[in-house]
This record gives sequence, C-alpha cells and structure tokens, in this order.
Amino acid sequence: MTTPTAPPVGLLTIDSPLGRIALQGDAQAVTRLEIATGGHLSTEGVPDAPTPVLRQAAAELAEYFSGRRTAFDVPVRVHGTPFQQAIWQQLREIPFGAVRGYGELGRATGRPTAGRAVGGAVGANPVPLLIPCHRVLASDARITGYSAGDGIPTKVWLLDHEGIAHR
Repeated sequence: MTTPTAPPVGLLTIDSPLGRIALQGDAQAVTRLEIATGGHLSTEGVPDAPTPVLRQAAAELAEYFSGRRTAFDVPVRVHGTPFQQAIWQQLREIPFGAVRGYGELGRATGRPTAGRAVGGAVGANPVPLLIPCHRVLASDARITGYSAGDGIPTKVWLLDHEGIAHR
C-alpha cells in the first residue's frame, strides 16, 4: 500500500484493556495506532478530531477486545521500505490465534537469514493490532520483545487474549 497521502487529519483517543489508544488517519484510512506507554500518549493535549474511518477502527477494536472480532476490516495505509511492506503484508496474513516466527517471515519474503531486519520491520509497524505484529514469536514460542504500549506486558496480554501459547 504505497499510495500518496495527505498528512493525517484525524485523531481519536479511546480506552482499552491495554490503556489508552490514539488512532490517527484521514478520510480513507488509519495511518497510525499508538498504545499508551506508561500511561502516556504522544498526542496528549491534542483534541480529538475523529473521522468516520477512525470511528470504524474504534468500533472494531472494541469488538476485538470484547472477544467478538478476530479480524479487522478498517482500511489502513502504511508507508515503509519495500522490505517493511513485504513483512507487514506477511503479518496481515497471520490469523487470530496463530503465530509466525521471525525466520518464517524472512523466508516468506525471500530473506531467510535476515532475522534482525525482520525484527526491525515488525517493530516499525505503525498500526499494531490492526496489522498483528504481536503474533510473531521466536521459533521456541518465546517472546523476544514488543515495541507497542508497555512492551512485553502488552504483548503477553494480547497473546493471552487470543489463546496463543508463549514463553
């Protein structure tokens, strides 16, 4: 998804079991999702300016957190390198309750030995949850990190919510 875009014009802050979430985007797509870190968001003090797409994202996230949704339909638009785009596409294909390893993602994108690059692309995902980067674990089901929200505790909550075994 590399269509040209205008800067985000919308902001909607919602409450969730993970803490507050800031959704940013425009009339066509969500472009950023931030989970509060230590209770704080980078958009604090900025007034909400919701768009219909952001309201749709908020409704779908509420359904996900309540256990009534396993996939997201809201449009997202993310910008990154061709390698990041390839990894993010692979993340989109991981279904609810399933996981992939970093090596699997590397092989699927033609870079079987690029574990660190894969990890960097996963961590650079601008719309966690909507593109499910929390579903990536080490090959032995170990959590190796998470860059959204409060890090590993956030990832543990998401994996437990989806019934995904982890260490």
